[in-house]
Amino acid sequence: MARKETTFVADTGRDTGKQFLITEMSASQAENWAFRVILAIGNAGIDIPEGLAAQGMSGLLAIGYMNLLKIPFEAAEPLLNEMMDCVQIIPSVNVKRKLFEDDIEEVITRLQLRKSIWDLHMDFFLDSNQSTSELNPQVNPQESSLSIKPQRKR
Repeated sequence: MARKETTFVADTGRDTGKQFLITEMSASQAENWAFRVILAIGNAGIDIPEGLAAQGMSGLLAIGYMNLLKIPFEAAEPLLNEMMDCVQIIPSVNVKRKLFEDDIEEVITRLQLRKSIWDLHMDFFLDSNQSTSELNPQVNPQESSLSIKPQRKR
């Protein structure tokens, strides 16, 4: 089965009208990326409910996109860069290529692309046709949580 793709059309400032193709990561790459995000969130001292860390992308969905903002930049930078590896620009009909630094001229476009990347990868878990019994464990974070605190620097 082919990876999912979506097209994003920028509608702000200097990027207005630019088209971008976003392609889903492979399963192994997405799992690896999700575990690195979960570990970074845990190392930032954010409580992760018991069992969520073992769920890869579905666990990430439960943790939430906003918790990504709590990761120190040093840990987040390679994860953010890897997100943008999913994006190609479509400069003209039937032409798509990897991004160059100057392809995106507005910060808001980059942020909107990141949101679209997130949505594309999490869409599977949000599909109403999917069973939610395994994806949404009935865990009350107040009753049971795995609190991972950052390691002390020596």
